[in-house]
Amino acid sequence: MMLIASGVSMWKSLGQLIWVLILFVLVLLLTLLTTRFIAKYQRGQMQGSQNLRIIETMSVSANGYIQIIEAGDVYLVIAVSKDHIEKLAELSKDQLTLRAQPDAKPVADMGESFHDILDKVKKHLPKK
Repeated sequence: MMLIASGVSMWKSLGQLIWVLILFVLVLLLTLLTTRFIAKYQRGQMQGSQNLRIIETMSVSANGYIQIIEAGDVYLVIAVSKDHIEKLAELSKDQLTLRAQPDAKPVADMGESFHDILDKVKKHLPKK
């Protein structure tokens, strides 16, 4: 009698575990779909503006950025932080180096390659 009760209890526990795993996967899928929906919505809101466009953004601290913004025919350099936005400068189109394709991803120029940096470090290490 005890064996039957423990067998039923084991199947009941296994069923509960499977049910919790199914619910967990459903919550993850709902989270993923919601995140994608919100991202598409915000992207659509950002692309709807014809007079304002962010040309370039550079991070200067954990929550501080410098941005170049095109507002009509004027280019503004602004500093953006958590609580404050300040105009730093106004630029003309001649002062900027604009990319030919606005959708192209920027290529990070690191200056030196990792191999060059590694060679410099090796020169400074004491030899055995």
